[in-house]
Amino acid sequence: MRILALDIGTMRIGIAVSDASAMVASPLAVLSTQEVEQNTPAFRRILEDYAPELLLVGLPVSLSGGENEQAAHTREIATKISTITQLPLAFQDERLSSAQAKRILREQGCTERDMRGRIDAVAASLFLQTYLDAAKGCL
Repeated sequence: MRILALDIGTMRIGIAVSDASAMVASPLAVLSTQEVEQNTPAFRRILEDYAPELLLVGLPVSLSGGENEQAAHTREIATKISTITQLPLAFQDERLSSAQAKRILREQGCTERDMRGRIDAVAASLFLQTYLDAAKGCL
């Protein structure tokens, strides 16, 4: 089962994908939120190339685990994307995934400028991998 993960932001959406066996997550791309919401050719091409069976969206929750305004906004956009793509939707806690992605990219020698277009996709791959690891044996 291939899973497509989205790290939804106000301006950009980081996209990651699992391998067909749902064992390994990989960062894939960063598209504008508008491109994904409007199902542009760039987003459709990703859907066609990878043929995911599940849409996993990172849910921004507070450190205490509560949902805030951003989480409600994310749920709204995720539901819209799920409807457009006709993919089942699941959510995964994405707490600290962007900070962890930044740290990983910094360790690889990326500058702040280099990181701009990559953080969101790496963050998506991190929470996707967490989901895959937790679901092993259940998928």
